[in-house]
Amino acid sequence: MAMPAGLSPSVARSSTVRSGFFTGKRQGYVLAIISAMLLGFTGIIIRILTVHYHLPTSVLAFWRAGLVAAVLLPILLVVRPEWAKLRHDQAKFYLAYGLLLAVFNGLWTESVALNGASISTILVYCSVGFTVFLGWIFYNEYMGWRELIVIVISLVGCFLVSDGLNITAANFNFIGLFIGLASGVGYSFYTLAGRIATDRRYPVWNTILYVFGFSAIYQLIFNQLLLWFPIQGLQQMVGNLFFLSRGAEGIQWSGWWLLLILAAGPTLLGFGLFNLSLKTLPLAVASLILTLELIFTAVIAYFLLGETLSAAQLLGSALVLLGVLMLHRKENVTNEIVAQNNAAISP
Repeated sequence: MAMPAGLSPSVARSSTVRSGFFTGKRQGYVLAIISAMLLGFTGIIIRILTVHYHLPTSVLAFWRAGLVAAVLLPILLVVRPEWAKLRHDQAKFYLAYGLLLAVFNGLWTESVALNGASISTILVYCSVGFTVFLGWIFYNEYMGWRELIVIVISLVGCFLVSDGLNITAANFNFIGLFIGLASGVGYSFYTLAGRIATDRRYPVWNTILYVFGFSAIYQLIFNQLLLWFPIQGLQQMVGNLFFLSRGAEGIQWSGWWLLLILAAGPTLLGFGLFNLSLKTLPLAVASLILTLELIFTAVIAYFLLGETLSAAQLLGSALVLLGVLMLHRKENVTNEIVAQNNAAISP
């Protein structure tokens, strides 16, 4: 789902010219496309776990974050032990960053349960408008006509995707709309935190390890507090952490396997292949390819879950994708100008 944390938006990777077909930029394109396809399964698996296995969303969010950290830690200890270390100067930031991820992960998981895989994924991509606004607020980034158009297009797209044309209908899902939009806002702040991690030059995998680890702890605390002190309207989100092993059917091993696949597949492997694609592709190009996640999710959800989008929702999806393309196009042009200026002043 979207760009992993800690990746610099201003660093373009140059390709290495080598012989062979599966080398250089071709390799980068293939890896980025596979990454988008894997990330497209995120909402699908979450939808299956919440609908078919009735797994509470808070429990699901805990296991997803916890298993990501559990799978990644031994890999780092073998491959790059220094990336498994937590420095004192990183701890406070990762604690706050992990809380942001916990909030976003919980909101998005609940959005998938309420809205379906396709709509919830599209609503998260609506965060591009919020991200532009936050860049203006926190980084004093230029806010011109292009940026304002991106914000308007994203909001209109969200309105259509959320079936806003039927907002007066008696069966309109106001809670699903609110949770979906809130997940987009949450992802914008999560992205902003990733940019801060990049500015501080924290290693990507070190960031993912501890942010997901702390996120799991926050989800555990949230789930346990609601079990001890029930709040009406939130009880369907929480449950026993070993929910898949305590039912009348006994241990549901297929559900546990799906949780592990969700953590190790779409999350870690998806992000890992995306990082590898950056060795031969500029970030702007790889990020544009990653937006194929929208299409992959919609297609997979149609065939596996029977989810369909109305004409208005398809139009909204196109507008959301257009907003993302416009923003990345602007970033690509900016990076080229910076590179030209640096070349001009270099001795």
